[in-house]
Amino acid sequence: MGIYLSSPKTEKASEDGENDRLRYGLSSMQGWRSTMEDAHAVYPHLDTSTSFFGVYDGHGGDEVSKFCAKFLHQEVLNHEAFSVGDVGTSTQHAFLRMDEMMRGQTGQRELASLAEKDQAKEIIEGLISPPKSGEFKGQMDCVSSDEGANSDYHGPTAGSTACVAIIQNTQLLVANAGDSRCVLSRKGQAYDMSRDHKPDLEAEKQRIINAGGYVRCGRVNGSLNMARAIGDMELKQNKSLPAEKQIVTANPDIRTVELCNDDDFLVLACDGIWDCMSSQEVVDFVGEQLKHENKLSAVCEQVLDKCLAPSTGGEGCDNMTMILVQFKKPFKTAAVNKDQLLPSNQNFECNENTVASNNPNAVSAGSQCNDNAAEKA
Repeated sequence: MGIYLSSPKTEKASEDGENDRLRYGLSSMQGWRSTMEDAHAVYPHLDTSTSFFGVYDGHGGDEVSKFCAKFLHQEVLNHEAFSVGDVGTSTQHAFLRMDEMMRGQTGQRELASLAEKDQAKEIIEGLISPPKSGEFKGQMDCVSSDEGANSDYHGPTAGSTACVAIIQNTQLLVANAGDSRCVLSRKGQAYDMSRDHKPDLEAEKQRIINAGGYVRCGRVNGSLNMARAIGDMELKQNKSLPAEKQIVTANPDIRTVELCNDDDFLVLACDGIWDCMSSQEVVDFVGEQLKHENKLSAVCEQVLDKCLAPSTGGEGCDNMTMILVQFKKPFKTAAVNKDQLLPSNQNFECNENTVASNNPNAVSAGSQCNDNAAEKA
């Protein structure tokens, strides 16, 4: 079959849900690809005041995206920083922790259990000792990255993007590594809450070169078409550098914004959507559909169908996953002084908190600025 099927798989996995603050709908579709490598995570009640949404776009296999969907939100919730209100630090830790957890025999077994059968055979190379009692079982404190010292397995060659939105009370935090994207609709205007990490971006390219890699034809070492990802461990083997400075890094860009009554909905989607539609086009399309369609997953399905290519060989042939989050208003807490907002045809202002980023415009963790936290599409 190769990389594409003779006809697309248009069956969709869809879901809807809500809590007292928001509604959500999602849909995913394999499309023309020979396998489905996307995964997602939706937890409207991560805790009593927090909702979590994540899109994971795998490449080279589905095991890393499934691993992230199973464990990343747990690492956010379980980190000590989360308990004291530092969601940014706990989220950054969770992204980097995924790579740590996938090393060694325990991680190898877990990835093999998540992968499709053919991929599992490739993951398990040589004999692996039987699992120890209590390993994983969904509990992060059972996992030790030290096990990698006694194993020839250094982590998966497959990888995945990760784009997550965490809504806590009236604060929206978006963390991104890779080229999936999160877009906020404010009064019908699209604002990018994440930046696509392409290798040709100057800051990304400089990190790649400093770590001993190169960019050719817009790809890292002529292969990977994104500069940040979870997994892809063959591009993270420079032992003299920290995880944040490897050729490819899982270190996310993190942005926060206070939600207000002008905010209508949020879209998280993999690049299978953004290759076909701009951020504003998606916002316009969704806004129009919401005038007569109340089921949010149905709106997502319509976007997927709109993006699906009629034949192979161009855009619209990738796996597609989309999550649509609609806010219930009015917000119980006054989130933003509207007098501080710029006109709708300009970037809006908010407190930005960019954590440990290689972005030259980043500010240090915990600092505040009155800057454009979301880039107008």
